[in-house]
This record gives sequence, C-alpha cells and structure tokens, in this order.
Amino acid sequence: MEKRILGKTGEKLSIIGFGGIVVSGMEQSKANDTVAEAIDRGVNYFDVAPTYGDAEQKLGYALEGKRNSIFLACKAEERTKEGTLRQLEQSLKNLRTDHFDLYQLHSMTTQEDFDVAMGPNGAVEALVEAKKKGLTRYIGFSAHSVEIALKLIDAFDFDTILFPTNWVNFFNSNFGPQMVQKAAEKGMGYLAIKAMAMTPWAENETRTYPNCWYKPVDDPGLAAIALRFTLSQPNVTAAIPPGDPALFKLALSFGEKPFVKITEEEVEYLKQRSKGLKPIFPEH
Repeated sequence: MEKRILGKTGEKLSIIGFGGIVVSGMEQSKANDTVAEAIDRGVNYFDVAPTYGDAEQKLGYALEGKRNSIFLACKAEERTKEGTLRQLEQSLKNLRTDHFDLYQLHSMTTQEDFDVAMGPNGAVEALVEAKKKGLTRYIGFSAHSVEIALKLIDAFDFDTILFPTNWVNFFNSNFGPQMVQKAAEKGMGYLAIKAMAMTPWAENETRTYPNCWYKPVDDPGLAAIALRFTLSQPNVTAAIPPGDPALFKLALSFGEKPFVKITEEEVEYLKQRSKGLKPIFPEH
C-alpha cells in the first residue's frame, strides 16, 4: 500500500488508515485477526478515541507485539488540561503502550471548545506537556467546523489536522476546500475522515451500517472514486474509512491498488452524482 509523508513530521503513513471503531464490540479474537490482516496488507496508521466504545481495549490487545511497526493516534474530547491528561493516561493504559505517535484534541466544533482548550489550563497545555514528557511524539486536532479549525491553525503550531474531506460536502456546502488550502499553506499533516460519506440517513430509513451516523458509499466503484477524490487533494496523507468492518475492507481493497489521481472527468461525474444529496455538514 502506498505510504505518504505526514506534513513536516517525516513519518510515512499508509493512505488508508484503520479507524479503531472498526473493532468496537468485536470478540477479541476477531479483533486480533482484523488488525493483523490490516497490517499484513500494508496499513500502519491506526486512530482511536475513548468515545469509540471498547475500541481502545480491543485495539490494545490486538496490537501487542506490533506496536513498534505502526503509527498510533489517539484523541481526547476533554477541553481542560487536567481532564485531557487524565484521558491521556487512561488511553495509554487501555492501549497497553507508553506513548502515542499522535495525540489530538477531538471534535473541536464550538467557540466554547476553542476558548477552553486554548485558554489557561486548557487542553493544549496538556498536549504540550505530554509531548515534552515523551507521552506523544506529535500533537494535532480534529474538527467538525471550518471556522474553529481555521482559528486553531492560526492560534497554534499543530503538527496535524484530522478533518472531514468529502465530495458531497465540497460541492454542496463548500465544507472542506478551505481546510485543504490552509493546511497545505502551513505544511501541516492532513488526515481525512468521511471520504466515503454520502448523505444523512433519512428519518425512517433502516441504518444498515450501525457504526455510521451517516449513509456511506458502499458501491465499490463509487467508493473508489470518492476515496481518490479525497486522496487527490493537496497535502492529504491518509483517509480513515467508516467504522464498519465491511466498509473498511472495501477501502483496504482500494488501497492495495496503485493510486491514480482523480481526473477532471471524474470530478465532473462526482459533481453530477452529488446533485440533490444533502451534505452531512452545513453550508460554509
């Protein structure tokens, strides 16, 4: 699987990442097999968070003996320094490791998130302290707001951003192009989520993928183009597929093939396909 350099870090990550939620609720033996298969097929980037059910514990056991060969990212949704350090320590225990390769502020969305995390005794102070102590090698953030993400990039020298980067959002709500451009200008490591998202579930629609709060792309042909769209954006290192095991395997099959940058004709095709689809994030 192709690997790309993550911003200024020099780290080489697989273009398809492993979202820890994939193993949430799995039997441990199956989780072990799922992780082992992913590594065997070229995945070295793993991302998880305390909010993903028992994913940290399952991943911790599954990565025993494999930790030094992978890049492990985790997150904290706490916004204070004390709360973030507490979450960090617990996640280290759950994942049976003494450090993370990347530790991130999780789902920064509101002005209050920004004010508390960036203020006195805020979460960013915890990230800086953790880096100094060797508990994480790099620090970053994930966000579900263009405005807050832009403010974070201007306010602090983060190593990475984890952001929804998706064809429907680009074309129907102008959500994402700003982040691709800004991160590229800063030389930040760019990690993408929601590449295979399509639209919100309809009100009475059966959710065939319980781990997805949105309706995902599950057609193999469209999924491949959707992933190529995201991975063709400037500075994007890797994409994390939806948290469903079947959809992860679909993305894995795509990642094993030689990567080909999306063409103008394919971009136009996605524009046409996006017509009438409600984006999963509001218009910017």
